[in-house]
Amino acid sequence: MSLIRDLADQIVAAHRNEDLCIPIPTYTLTSPPPKIDNESAVDHYELAGALASIEMGFIESDAKVLGKAWSRMAQHDGGFNPFKWPDRPEHFDLLPWTRNMNPKAFPECPKRLGLYGVMPDADWVKRMVDAEIPTVQLRLKSEDKSKIRKQIKEAVAAVKDSKTLLFIDDYWQEAINAEAYGVHLGQEDLELADLEEIHEAGLRLGLSTHDYAELVYADRICPSYIAMGAVFPTNLKKMPTAPQGLGRLYKYAKLMSHYPLVAIGGIDQDSIHAVSRSGVGSVAVVRAITQAKDPKAAVKHPQELMRA
Repeated sequence: MSLIRDLADQIVAAHRNEDLCIPIPTYTLTSPPPKIDNESAVDHYELAGALASIEMGFIESDAKVLGKAWSRMAQHDGGFNPFKWPDRPEHFDLLPWTRNMNPKAFPECPKRLGLYGVMPDADWVKRMVDAEIPTVQLRLKSEDKSKIRKQIKEAVAAVKDSKTLLFIDDYWQEAINAEAYGVHLGQEDLELADLEEIHEAGLRLGLSTHDYAELVYADRICPSYIAMGAVFPTNLKKMPTAPQGLGRLYKYAKLMSHYPLVAIGGIDQDSIHAVSRSGVGSVAVVRAITQAKDPKAAVKHPQELMRA
């Protein structure tokens, strides 16, 4: 175990200043950090990678995925190098080159979805179309089925014959009925949604992810795009994990570069340039637009920052 401890310490020390560490006390774990079981690991590199990940604040499911990735990387590279970081699809057993051969892959969308406005109702969707935003999501919160159907129908009508792409959050059945461009699902929505029906209807699918484990799972579904966050703290939605920060976002974006990627969560005018430099082709914003004095200008300025 002393060798594993030493390897883990080397990993943590090598990446201490890369904004990958999230101090565990800043959020609450559902259970104590797992004990590393020597019998369940392929080799000591897996154990060391998992142990280092836990100490850097990655949650248990991430630590397991990262441990296996460290093992694969060491095997592929012919040895252990603590200054490297697993960042290639083969490290995580991803198969990006099979997408075009996968009949269950969801339809493609533009690689760069641009500024992605997340709006609360159809009126805001209409305003975004007038502002010529590239991509918009209708994130409606209502228990009224009639209102939901009406809002989605109006939103779909608003983007018709425009260059704005519309994704409907959560309400996948209504999105199918309204012939929307696409639907966006969170991790919790995946348990209830009929992915086969969405696929057969020809809708694009966007998936929310919050960590390595969810990225790997999303890849198995082969969605149209992957959203990654929350990058920064946000009060708009209760998040299952701590804010990931720019360091982790840059790692996620490099690993999943074969997908259209959307960064989301607490992003504003001050941070949008740094976020866009991660390699994502889209940055999602909410309050930066909805709380702006001039929403139309608030759409134009961020796009200039993304291109800077």
